[in-house]
Amino acid sequence: MTTIDALTPEAIAARLSGAPEERTALIREGAEAGLAEAQAVYGQMLLDGAGVPCDPAAALGWFVRAAAQHHLMALNMVGRCYDLGWGTAPDKAKAAACYRIAAERGLDWAMYNYATLLTLGDGVPEDRVAALGWLRRAERDGAGLARAKAVNVIGSFHEDGWATPRSMTDAAACYARSAEGGDFRGCFNHARMLGAAGEIAVALRWLTRAGEWGNASFVAKAEAWLAKSDVAAFRSEGVAALRLGAAC
Repeated sequence: MTTIDALTPEAIAARLSGAPEERTALIREGAEAGLAEAQAVYGQMLLDGAGVPCDPAAALGWFVRAAAQHHLMALNMVGRCYDLGWGTAPDKAKAAACYRIAAERGLDWAMYNYATLLTLGDGVPEDRVAALGWLRRAERDGAGLARAKAVNVIGSFHEDGWATPRSMTDAAACYARSAEGGDFRGCFNHARMLGAAGEIAVALRWLTRAGEWGNASFVAKAEAWLAKSDVAAFRSEGVAALRLGAAC
């Protein structure tokens, strides 16, 4: 019997709520004992450098082991590693295959990621009709941030007229729902629409949220767009609002 098997539920709870080192040690024990959930969590910790040294190659190894036990989020993360070159050479075709399998088995994050590759034609032939179908399924069946991100991309399909008639009204509605769901890109797109409609004060609040929740790369691109915007308030107040959020 392994160490993890010998622990009572109370002992496990105590170690999880104790010092960070105790939690990390317990998760690693679970991973080494073959528990798929622990393998997926430990892989994410290695990928993020959370409580352990950052090691993307080792993270991929743990994701693969969990995915072999049909852990859908781990399979999605194997796809992410191949998609973005984390711990391995980038391979968009392998990424797409991982996303597709996890999406077909019902994982909303995989639906979103697979739709992204279909939209761009990365690793798979470009197919925006199929991409929109997966995005709508993620909106219907998904939850939380995965759903919000899918809805934001559906908004861009409506705005650009991809695989659906162009509709700025539908695009604006999608961006609003995405922003309210917590997606920083949705916040930015919602702000764009509000600014174009002259609702500057509300738009600035959403730009602050976008800056607060977005990563550094996104904030830099958003700031460059605002600095050249046709909306005068965005070129000054909008940039300031975005920076305010990023500083939080």
